[in-house]
Amino acid sequence: MQEIVGEALAKRLIDWGVDTVFGLPGDGINGLMEGFRRQRERLRFVLVHHEEAAAFMATGHAKATGRLGVCAATSGPGAIHLLNGLYDAKMDHVPVLAITGMQETSVLGTQYQQEVQTTQLYQDVAGAYNLMVTNPQQVPGVVDIAIRHALAKRTVVHLTFPNDIQVAAAAADPYRHVSPGAPPASSPVLSRPPAPAADEELGRAAAVLDAGQKVAMLVGIGARYAREEVLAVADALGAPIVKTLPGKQVVPDEHPFTTGGLGLLGTKPSEELMEECDTLLMVGTSFPYGSYLPSPGQARVVQIDRDASQIGIRLPVEVAVTADARVALRQLLPLLRRHDERSFLTKHQRGRDTWREEMKALQDPGRTPIAPQYLIGCVDELAADDAILTCDSGTIATWSARHWTIRGGREYYLSGNLASMAPGLPYAIGIQLAHPGRQVIAYVGDGGFAMLMAEFLTAARHELPVKVIINNNNAYGQILWEQIILGYPEYAVRHPEPEPDFAVWARSCGGYGVKVTDPGQLPGAVREALAYPGPALVDCSVNPNEPPMPGKVRYEQAKEFTEAFLRGEPNRIATLATVARDKINELRK
Repeated sequence: MQEIVGEALAKRLIDWGVDTVFGLPGDGINGLMEGFRRQRERLRFVLVHHEEAAAFMATGHAKATGRLGVCAATSGPGAIHLLNGLYDAKMDHVPVLAITGMQETSVLGTQYQQEVQTTQLYQDVAGAYNLMVTNPQQVPGVVDIAIRHALAKRTVVHLTFPNDIQVAAAAADPYRHVSPGAPPASSPVLSRPPAPAADEELGRAAAVLDAGQKVAMLVGIGARYAREEVLAVADALGAPIVKTLPGKQVVPDEHPFTTGGLGLLGTKPSEELMEECDTLLMVGTSFPYGSYLPSPGQARVVQIDRDASQIGIRLPVEVAVTADARVALRQLLPLLRRHDERSFLTKHQRGRDTWREEMKALQDPGRTPIAPQYLIGCVDELAADDAILTCDSGTIATWSARHWTIRGGREYYLSGNLASMAPGLPYAIGIQLAHPGRQVIAYVGDGGFAMLMAEFLTAARHELPVKVIINNNNAYGQILWEQIILGYPEYAVRHPEPEPDFAVWARSCGGYGVKVTDPGQLPGAVREALAYPGPALVDCSVNPNEPPMPGKVRYEQAKEFTEAFLRGEPNRIATLATVARDKINELRK
């Protein structure tokens, strides 16, 4: 059987260590699908129900493995649907290859059915490498180039194949490319060797850090493989460790040096120490929310990042270290003097201990309606020590940031910079395929789940034991509170009663499904779902008026919150009761 371009593409993906493609077929990629079919023993095609989910699955798969994620869609509407998930990958610096179809070259430019110029459409999201293949001899050369761009730049790349090119005979490689070879399954694909830091930069960094009296560290997902090095440097400097939300898994939440997250979803002690520190070491993050960082002129800043373009975009940086986080910290450690003065650290450790007690108190099993903090608290307590939690955007991100504990080998993934709704379940599916022996839990809101709930059927059809926990407040909760915090009464953010019972959908798909409205039933329901051998779902009705309060309420936030109520907030009585119970002392300040 003559090899066609579609099969040559499939073989080249296999050469690069790709074992899974997420997508939805269509007549715009029939030739590619035939190529995938011919290589089905080595390349798995995961059939989804919506292309957006395919892109999210590829992104989640890449986030959890460090490898290239791959998604495929037909021409026109299929390619358009991929975009949201692809922007998630781009904005979180994740390597993903998008493969799309195109009409035959002979009809391009004739307004043919589904003729969408995807290379133009994708230019922003896949600007690193974005090409329509017009000659069979371009394969596998352009496939190699696209993948190298994706891995080297940690971004999205795109190849689109016209129908006639897909089924054309695959020609010999005119460039005589050497196959990259599949990497070991146990290790991530690295786009380049870990880069060491320059000695001069390290010396200057050590001098700044040694001179600091109140040194803090801010670590992000770029330090994912540098846990021991982060902890060693923190110990040498006597520095509390603040974590970005995507970087939550870098350091265990119970470690004495960490004070938790930063920002609207962060902790009070983290925010307070940022207001006080005189020196800041940023590792593997360009943290996007400048208002939570030290004020201008307050602190001397050292930033370590493998991508030089990410350094200095939030704060003036005194020393920029362009290097792999793990390697750079190993190089830096012997240059640092040990800071035996620990009063700055111990002060904020006390604040952290108080914060943890307050968060634990909110996980009250006696509250009705069920407190969302109690729901995630049950999941946190019952999940395995190597469980992986995926999360949607919304109030659930607040609850998971504060009540999902990183311990042992636990991991945590969400749409960081794009903050898109709906990736929780697709992420879980992509990650479960990458880690079949791990417990993978999608913690989602009712709004995000409803957007891509068909993918629960995908999990069932592929016999994936993903667990879905729905924090069901029958509303777009985060948008509701954003309206209020800006001083506007809520509008068009709550669904009419009765709320849906998503457990019925789960059971109809052949999985486990249970609806929980009584807090006494919750631990048992979560326990049964986690133990179920297939896909399982717990749909939990939670208090719709529970506010995701900032770690530290600022005057302007309290002022706008009050003005919204004075303007006629429709649920003000129930909401005020909740706020009064949990945060009245904070608001009075």
